[in-house]
Amino acid sequence: MRIRRIFAAVIATAALAGLGLTGAATATAQGAPSDVTPSECRQGGGTADLADNRCKGGTHDGEQVD
Repeated sequence: MRIRRIFAAVIATAALAGLGLTGAATATAQGAPSDVTPSECRQGGGTADLADNRCKGGTHDGEQVD
């Protein structure tokens, strides 16, 4: 009986640790915005503002233009 409780606790701990690692990987994958080319900015519906190197509007709004 005691072994079953210990085994259940080990399985639960491993499952929770796996969920934590998965969440951390997802959070870092979505992190920093990427650089886009002026062409990609226009294709996304925005305008490449080369004065401050940012894409204005569209799907790449606020991203740095490379």
